Amino acid sequence: MPEEKIGEITHYFDKIGVAIVKLSAPLKVGDKIKVKGATTDFEQTVDSMQVDHQEVESAESGRELGIKVTEKAREGDDVLKA
Repeated sequence: MPEEKIGEITHYFDKIGVAIVKLSAPLKVGDKIKVKGATTDFEQTVDSMQVDHQEVESAESGRELGIKVTEKAREGDDVLKA
């Protein structure tokens, strides 16, 4: 299955390991994602996400949300559905 771009990293909080993602497609807890950029390339399962500091199970296209990531992400990195 080809990877589909579902969003882009707009900010990364280094101390807490959270990436802010602007979604261009829906995303839910349990989905596998791939974060890919010039020097970034890792896959993970979405364990938790927050919208406006509230835990959510899913988010629709157009939303900005925070996702706990397992590795460093960078602004401008693509978020793909793996």
